[in-house]
Amino acid sequence: MSDTGKNPFELMMQQAQEMARAFNPALESFSPREFEKLWPTMPKDAMEFWFGKGLSKEGLDSKTRLLLTLAGLTMQGAQADTAVRMTVRHALEAGASKDEIAETIAQMSVFAGIPAMTRAMELARDVMEDNKDDEE
Repeated sequence: MSDTGKNPFELMMQQAQEMARAFNPALESFSPREFEKLWPTMPKDAMEFWFGKGLSKEGLDSKTRLLLTLAGLTMQGAQADTAVRMTVRHALEAGASKDEIAETIAQMSVFAGIPAMTRAMELARDVMEDNKDDEE
């Protein structure tokens, strides 16, 4: 094999890129961040129906569920960039304040560590900055 000595991950990524080019040349410049724009944020009423008190009138509202989801994603090391950003966007739409989002992430530093908290904060800040542009 002529690729001896190469990092196995680099080889896997190279093969994946070759497959993407073969299937669809447009995938060569695919960006997960741009893909997020295809998924609009659900309106608060829809979130409440699907993720809020639709199952139980006494249950958690969608804002609380989304803050819990954000806490869980932070606990996993905030490795799923798209999931964290979309959860922050949905939490804002569900009525969570920027302070509540930051506090949720900060609380997880006790359990997940500072690096996980820092990464989640960076992702959340990106969304909040993007959201600020929309408000103007």
